[in-house]
Amino acid sequence: MPTRKQQKLNKLPTHHEMANAIRFLSIDAVQKANSGHPGLPMGMADVSTVLFCKYLKFNPKDPNWDDRDRFVLSAGHGSMLLYSLLYLTGYKGSSLKDIINFRQLNSRCAGHPEYGHLKGIETTTGPLGQGFANAVGMAIAERKLSKDFGSKICDHFTYVIASDGDLMEGISHEAASLAGHLKLKKLIVFFDDNGISIDGPVSLSNSENTVNRFKAYQWNTISINGHDQNQISKAISKAQKSNKPTLIACKTQIGFGSPNKQGKSSAHGSPLGLDEIELTKAKLGWEYKPFEIPDDIKSEWLIAGTRSIGKYKKWKSNTNKMKSNSKKEYVRRINGKLPSNINKILNDFKKDCSNKKIAKATRQSSEMVINQISSHMPELVGGSADLTGSNNTKASDMKILNANNYSGNYIYYGIREHGMAAIMNGIALHKGVIPFSGTFLIFSDYCKPSIRLSALMKQRVIYVFTHDSIGLGEDGPTHQPIEQLAGLRSIPNLNVFRPADSVETAEAWQISLQSNDTPSAIALTRQSLPTIREKHVDKNLTAFGAYEIQKSLNKPRVSIFASGSEVEIALEVSKLLKKNKIKSRVISVPCLDKFEEQTSAYKNKIIGDSDLNVSIEAGSDLAWEKLCPKNRLSISMNTFGASAPYKKLYEYFGITPQKIYKKIINKI
Repeated sequence: MPTRKQQKLNKLPTHHEMANAIRFLSIDAVQKANSGHPGLPMGMADVSTVLFCKYLKFNPKDPNWDDRDRFVLSAGHGSMLLYSLLYLTGYKGSSLKDIINFRQLNSRCAGHPEYGHLKGIETTTGPLGQGFANAVGMAIAERKLSKDFGSKICDHFTYVIASDGDLMEGISHEAASLAGHLKLKKLIVFFDDNGISIDGPVSLSNSENTVNRFKAYQWNTISINGHDQNQISKAISKAQKSNKPTLIACKTQIGFGSPNKQGKSSAHGSPLGLDEIELTKAKLGWEYKPFEIPDDIKSEWLIAGTRSIGKYKKWKSNTNKMKSNSKKEYVRRINGKLPSNINKILNDFKKDCSNKKIAKATRQSSEMVINQISSHMPELVGGSADLTGSNNTKASDMKILNANNYSGNYIYYGIREHGMAAIMNGIALHKGVIPFSGTFLIFSDYCKPSIRLSALMKQRVIYVFTHDSIGLGEDGPTHQPIEQLAGLRSIPNLNVFRPADSVETAEAWQISLQSNDTPSAIALTRQSLPTIREKHVDKNLTAFGAYEIQKSLNKPRVSIFASGSEVEIALEVSKLLKKNKIKSRVISVPCLDKFEEQTSAYKNKIIGDSDLNVSIEAGSDLAWEKLCPKNRLSISMNTFGASAPYKKLYEYFGITPQKIYKKIINKI
């Protein structure tokens, strides 16, 4: 039989040849790196080829096209599948050099897809289930923007490739359940049903019927042979017409084409090996050198990358025909710009709080802020994990976003904290919507993997965490956060706020909204707090991270640093010291992360040179050493809490003005 090179190449490459380009770029890159996962790209190459060549709406020349279809490789370990597709279809910045340097330092083809490294990577994936949940968020954002601006402006699908592992992770259950409830019909998930995990057959640990599970979630389900291009095509066409989200279960062979590793776990997470690559080439009819793609196949892939140009031009025409005000608003939202009056609204609110000396729990203060801004920010979409009344995250004018009303701006996430956080990442990644939602601070642990990815991807996601200490009282140690603030503060590029009153709460919200590249966590009290900032200043003092709330005219013997509800206690301690003729000052510390950003001169000024530095926070002591590096008395929690009224707990754990005062006297 003549080889492909020997044949006259006067006909278009076949589907099989197009798919093999993906397979062998992936095989060669993993082999050269001596690291990676070739099995998934080999197994899902057929599905991806049909999707990109016939259905996906995209434009490699304008990869950020607002109305492009989103393609999420939730099974991020198969990253070479995505890198191959981006290179073959001509995405700007996607080079063969980076593929050759797969998994090497400074290569944009990292071990797992990282948002921002290459155009066409819609989200950072790798932690299984995260991409799946992100895609649910993208589908929510698409439906909302379509409702807000019309289907001529926003009308696209979100496609996902998910592995067995993605769908085993608990987060997938949470996200899939909500997607079915919301009837996100523009969401189409390809389940790579290859029956293999790293340990071996999936049957070692799992015997569920995944398709029936998704039927129970109110999804449309289709089962196909994932290597049959006709079945793949028919399934996508059917899914596009569904009034529900669709799961397409693609029965595939991991490591497709490898004579000795196809269908085995040995194809999952390690190179095939040079000998096996040669056998695979012979079996699949591929006769080219490593990383070589024949001109006709590459050309056909590049043509696939231009297939949506007509739709792109039509969309451009539609946006140009928008009414001036509507277009201006659309562009503002997509670009993530805040309305011009938001800063004034928040500043006026701060002034009002200072003048009226409002005493509120900071969770209530946060609700007041949301009420002030929500009607001016149609892009702001809130929510809660079944704690709306406790988190105070719903403004009075907010409408529910549900299957009957995608124009709403409040989502009932149900008791799905992890899914909620990852869905918010997807909403933010889509652009045009700013997500925030709430739960108790203790349950931030359920959200942690998604919060970490918010920070890694530099997304503006706002986490409202209420009931921030033993101050929540009777619910006891299961609900009282101790180490949570320290854990959140340890995440790079995450601003963790713990405001002391309504003024600082407004400032924390202002920074969170302005932080395009940084997620925020706002920790709020259950108990009422007085206004500590009684004199209004326009400047956002919380942006400094720490500032003097009470100064000393002469050198103070004692500097007291505190956050949140403990600032009130610090001020009372200072009064007791004054009665004993001991000079002191009080520093409010609403955000240690912002303090670290300040100049050395400012930080040295705030740290000062007092004889004794006292730090007060009803939580773990970790992270306070940077602010109080020496001569420190730590008032903190190094045990779990207890169940009792909150004032009794503060007394029991020694976090009262009188007890702290006595410790200071003994220390100096």
